Amino acid sequence: MSRCWISFLLATLSITPLGAQSGTGTQDLRMQVSPAQPWTDTGLDLQTGDMIKITASAASTAPSSCQPAGAAGSAANSGRLPLPTAPAGALIARLHGEGSVPVLVGVERELSVKEPSHLFLGMNFPGTPACQGVIAVEIHKTANTASGEAGQPKSRGQELKSQLANAAQVFMQGQFGVGKTESAAANAETATSSPAPEGVKTSSSLTVSDTPLDADLRKHLDSLPRRVNDQLNNLGDMVNFVIIGSQKDVQAALEAAAWHVADTSNTLAAINAATQTYGNKDYLAMPMSTLYLFGRKQDFGYEMAEPIAMVASRHHFRIWKAPFSWKDHEVWVGAGTHDIGFAKDRRNNNVTHKIDPAVDGERENIGSTLQKAHRAKSMSYYLPPNPVRDAKNATGDSYHSDGRLLVVFLP
Repeated sequence: MSRCWISFLLATLSITPLGAQSGTGTQDLRMQVSPAQPWTDTGLDLQTGDMIKITASAASTAPSSCQPAGAAGSAANSGRLPLPTAPAGALIARLHGEGSVPVLVGVERELSVKEPSHLFLGMNFPGTPACQGVIAVEIHKTANTASGEAGQPKSRGQELKSQLANAAQVFMQGQFGVGKTESAAANAETATSSPAPEGVKTSSSLTVSDTPLDADLRKHLDSLPRRVNDQLNNLGDMVNFVIIGSQKDVQAALEAAAWHVADTSNTLAAINAATQTYGNKDYLAMPMSTLYLFGRKQDFGYEMAEPIAMVASRHHFRIWKAPFSWKDHEVWVGAGTHDIGFAKDRRNNNVTHKIDPAVDGERENIGSTLQKAHRAKSMSYYLPPNPVRDAKNATGDSYHSDGRLLVVFLP
């Protein structure tokens, strides 16, 4: 992520965006909480008297998936848990500003805000998580409108300004080590010292076909490069999915699945962010660095995240049109990863995004979003020759995979 983009964020903090005051004083937010980081910033600033209702569910039905209620009979290491009185892996919350003491959320909980604070969510693990996948969370905030000015809900412009401030602070902490908060320290620890799993384990909630792929298609997939590279030809992210369909159908399917096209330059990003901020909208298209496959840069970059929070955390991928077709259908080759924080770029010592080392999770996420949007006719896994199992991306971060491609056929 370039410094000029962050400079825009910092400059934005000196202006007052326009926005309409909420008439109901309510706000609804959907997000995902991952075991890959200790605390996830919801972006919610809370005032005295606000009420928040949090409901959660597992994003997967697999036996090893993370559950918001936690694991039964998990008191053995309770002394090391962030919240010793709660089951291991349970969804927990922390109101930064109210002593930052974690509280159990589980499947559902309502919280009354006693003083101005900021909401973080996490999973009750002392270290390496014992489950896989994310927890889907819905937050309903009801602002206190009866306690005078301090209890009034923020205007949309004020809220966006606050979120931009948080995003800029996260970057500044990673870039210069200033103003470090407890949350930033937790994220930094995750980005630099999280132990890798002993083995690659994947679970999937996808509905996939067991029918063998066509021989001609398998031959094409076998010929694909296994990894992408940067402008200096450093090998990076692995190729982990393929979509078969026309460009028009691919773009329509991704739009239906709530993926957003990333901006192609920081200048365009600054213009778009300012326009959408003043237009009372969320900015959801943060720039994406350029990577190469088939000797050329990505044709499209897509991302998915909560508004503004994508500066630090986002699901994203790049896709390239393959130099071949299959049965007169275009073939699109993709590399997807999940940004979970910041880390040092080993190429130049700048700050860059830190990816979730279990990259198969993003492959599953891409397939799941298309399946839930009813935009996938069928899906299949395919293990090519010389699969990528363990590698490093272009910035020097390690990742691991079972090596399979997810092949998505559009209707």
